[in-house]
Amino acid sequence: MQRAFVDREDVNKALDTLKNGGLILYPTDTIWGIGCDATNKEAVEKVFALKGRDKSKSLIVLLHNDNQLASYVQDIPEVAYELIEYTEKPLTIVYSKAKNLAENALAEDGSIGIRIVRHPFCEQLLQRFRKPIISTSANISGASSPTCFDDISEEILSGVDYVVTYGQREKGDGKSSTVMKIDPSGKFEFLRK
Repeated sequence: MQRAFVDREDVNKALDTLKNGGLILYPTDTIWGIGCDATNKEAVEKVFALKGRDKSKSLIVLLHNDNQLASYVQDIPEVAYELIEYTEKPLTIVYSKAKNLAENALAEDGSIGIRIVRHPFCEQLLQRFRKPIISTSANISGASSPTCFDDISEEILSGVDYVVTYGQREKGDGKSSTVMKIDPSGKFEFLRK
């Protein structure tokens, strides 16, 4: 599928919003997401408030490169790098013992789901932001996840600080990522296929 051109101004506006603790609505390698600076506790709080999401549920974080993992995870089993390298579908890996992230983004056991994103807009935004970004489906908690931009509710659209223009005309497949939990020994289990 031919991807649209990534407009630098679109990236700049999203970047400014993230730097100022705001929320963005943006396309990812799976579905449209609500995002913010994953190291900013107040920004993460806004995500929970907008979605009406139970605060005991952790969030997913996006990075653009697996070299960044060591900055946010204490123990990374070698198998994680192999899974990231060879996976063909978007893969979120839940790691135990996250660090340097907003504590309200983590699960109660201190774990965090991280996906190395392969998406033109996300890659440019993450490279320039140089920090992880929260990614949670662009819907009110309990409602179905939007499969494309047109499915996003007015409540979400008006609740964010910036709506990315990239990808609004594309029809995604609406599939969430595969989710695996990996413990420091390298043992893993699928949480969502």
